[in-house]
Amino acid sequence: MLRLFLLLVFVQFSFSQNYWQQHVEYYMDIDMNVSDFTFSGEQKLIYTNNSPDTINKVYYHLFFNAFRPGSQMDIRSRTIQDPDSRVGNRIFELGPEDYGLLNVASLKQNGKEIRFETKETILLARLEKPLLPGKKTELFMVFNGQVPLQIRRSGKMNKEGVHLTMTQWFPKLSEYDFEGWHPNPYIGREFHGVWGDYSVNITIDKNYVIGGTGYLKNANEIGHGYSNKNKKPKGETLTWEFYAPNVHDFAWAADPDYIHDTRRSESGVDLHFFYKPDAGKENWKRLQEDTLGLLDYFETNIGPYPWRQYSVIQGGDGGMEYAMCTMITGKRSYPSLFGVTAHELAHAWFQQILANNEAKHPWMDEGFTEYITSLAEKAVLGKSSFFPHKGSYESYYRINEIQLQNPGLTIEQPLTIHSDRFDYNFTYGASSYSKGAVFLSQLGYIIGEKNLSKTIKRYYEEFKFKHPTPNDFKRVAEKVSDLELEWYLNDWTRTTNKVDYDLALFEKGSRNLSVKRVGRIPMPLEILISFGDGSTAMYYIPIDLMQGNKTFSNETIVLEPWSWVNTDYVFKIQGNKKVLKIEIDPSKRIADVNQNKNKLDFQND
Repeated sequence: MLRLFLLLVFVQFSFSQNYWQQHVEYYMDIDMNVSDFTFSGEQKLIYTNNSPDTINKVYYHLFFNAFRPGSQMDIRSRTIQDPDSRVGNRIFELGPEDYGLLNVASLKQNGKEIRFETKETILLARLEKPLLPGKKTELFMVFNGQVPLQIRRSGKMNKEGVHLTMTQWFPKLSEYDFEGWHPNPYIGREFHGVWGDYSVNITIDKNYVIGGTGYLKNANEIGHGYSNKNKKPKGETLTWEFYAPNVHDFAWAADPDYIHDTRRSESGVDLHFFYKPDAGKENWKRLQEDTLGLLDYFETNIGPYPWRQYSVIQGGDGGMEYAMCTMITGKRSYPSLFGVTAHELAHAWFQQILANNEAKHPWMDEGFTEYITSLAEKAVLGKSSFFPHKGSYESYYRINEIQLQNPGLTIEQPLTIHSDRFDYNFTYGASSYSKGAVFLSQLGYIIGEKNLSKTIKRYYEEFKFKHPTPNDFKRVAEKVSDLELEWYLNDWTRTTNKVDYDLALFEKGSRNLSVKRVGRIPMPLEILISFGDGSTAMYYIPIDLMQGNKTFSNETIVLEPWSWVNTDYVFKIQGNKKVLKIEIDPSKRIADVNQNKNKLDFQND
């Protein structure tokens, strides 16, 4: 008996050790010159190798080097079929004073110089001493940079006059995980980073106010509310000392005119708001109460926000999430300001806590964020909706409509394609955001809304502060629902197959209803029958691939499973009541790309 117990403990322990992730501690000292927006810095990393592999090299991201004429980002922005209007040829037209630059002057491992080479936005360094499994090493770097004119996400002097949006600004260690290294050049999409702790000291002109990632350790020295309303003579500087635990990025913004407001949530999270006086003070004040509501919704429906602070900062070129903060443009109508804040705050969970590889699986963070944001916005604003994700479905359907209108044109690509490899920006957006959101909404149809809610919360608990994969989420949903979902993940994310069903024929004499699967994605069906006496009946056809069916709170007639190899299914409508209408999926949660034959109406017969 003891031997069996020890064996079970060993198996459980071994299973828990299958997942590993690297860890890094950043220590950075930065000097920013606001007269020309150049900066210099020193960076010490303590890198822990938690992998089972020996590490002989490391990669760093040097994102600012993308903002130069002829860079990969520049070329891609000018040659893609539908360029991002924020970028276009703006990088190509930059003058030397507005180039982005991130230059590494020296790099040492444990005090010894090591060889490195830079290829635009990627630096490769060969370690002087291999890093063995379970061991740590110190990497010390001296670097300097020039902040580019703000074009995409980061830079100086954005269109609203914010002086500095410092995102993707420092030499950042690339992630090494179970798939190996991820030294993706910075071309346009998003990121994958190493979990760790950041200690960052930023020395800057005293007249500037900084907001961003981390807790300000010397707030008393900086001033109450971080306010520098009494202007100091130029040339005087102040050092801001930040600490951010358990994050995978560090971002900040600075401006001499920032207004800084704070609010505290009931759960004890301090919300910070940084915005310029001409951004629309009334809207930014109104935003603060609604952001408290959003935070409460996300904590209730996903899981607790784990840090003590979150900042909403005017900066950048639209909206972009970072650790413990977001950068958004601030001169907007209130619905737009509220909407972008809701989306970016949701990313504090779906990316900053549940950190999937955005470059490979952008639909996981963008799609999940779009899904939960639609629900949160309506809850906070007190609006009800029969079909809260209608916009996501319509955006996804638009891909199919464009292809039907343009025979021979193929614009849709599987969600598994690398985010930089989409042929069209439109397709990337409609796929990663909208098709990703439909994935969750449709999953609620498949396994039941209560199970979907439980899945999201369990996903948070099992994978917070980790790098989950699509299969990780699928497995959580399977455990919660006791249904098999490999077919759904495969078809929806790894192919461009479609859902398309027809009500082929209703034989009134026999009361037999024929249903046809036209698309290649099988889907369980809820079919609502409306009768002449005003009553209704719901029929449910499970599919064999699920190995079961969801449970219903109402009286639903569950039929025999539909095997995926058969394109046709026939069943008999019970009783003798006059049938007035037959409808597939009245909830509209099945993403059927052609719903013209999803309804039969006999009311005029």
